[in-house]
Amino acid sequence: MTSLTSYRLRTDAPALVPARAERAWMDATSQRFAYRCLPLSIANSMGWELLCPITFEAEWDGRDGLDAIAISADSMDIEFHAASHFGFGVLTMFTHYLFRTEPGIGMSVRGCPNLPKDGIHALEGLVETDWLDFPFTMNWKFTRPGTVRFEKDEPFCFLAPVPYRALEAVRPKIVPIEMAADRQEAVRQYGELRGAFNALLNSGDPEAMRQGWQKWYFRGVHPDGKPGNPLHVSKLRLAEPLMVEMPASETAPPRSNANDIPTDDSPAEPC
Repeated sequence: MTSLTSYRLRTDAPALVPARAERAWMDATSQRFAYRCLPLSIANSMGWELLCPITFEAEWDGRDGLDAIAISADSMDIEFHAASHFGFGVLTMFTHYLFRTEPGIGMSVRGCPNLPKDGIHALEGLVETDWLDFPFTMNWKFTRPGTVRFEKDEPFCFLAPVPYRALEAVRPKIVPIEMAADRQEAVRQYGELRGAFNALLNSGDPEAMRQGWQKWYFRGVHPDGKPGNPLHVSKLRLAEPLMVEMPASETAPPRSNANDIPTDDSPAEPC
């Protein structure tokens, strides 16, 4: 079992929760059609989310300076959760966790998959959390001057542990399909069956209309019904983080406020 330890640096740190497969725009598609694309919903839930602890707005006036982004919120603690550190229309949000993974496992840090946000784009990073003793931040880049709003409990960061050196062992190959007769025949049969089914749908065939789509990939089977993969996933159920409490006999170092833990969230390295 791969471990992921999240050392909380502030008592008001963002909630860390298993990612959700649902998306409002997918719900709004006709008959929730978007959920028929299993790779979409699996990608949506393949990680953990950090939820925005407060509601705030950020406005970028289009300039490059640090003062080009104005951040406003009802909470007086906004400076602990969002700031303008880099300039050039980049909004920085603090995770307030020190993450630790096993050797060779890093953290993919990005926005939630398939969850677009108008006017701003989530930047993506890969952090070596197997050794780094420093918290990283989540950064968003404005796509145009304007105002964006992050709601309380809106996911602002998506986390997934990954073996960060594994791709170096991958050697891609490009092979003419004619060199794999069995694969070529499978592709041909799939195309014929798919085309025939779509023709029935277009003609209003009652049985095809009832089925909606052929569900081969969704069920993890080939068109002939044979299993395609014993590891096939149709739904992910990631673990809720386990909250570890300090023993009552132990006391934390004295400080004036429960949130005044001396952490440097400045974007030195990593960002």
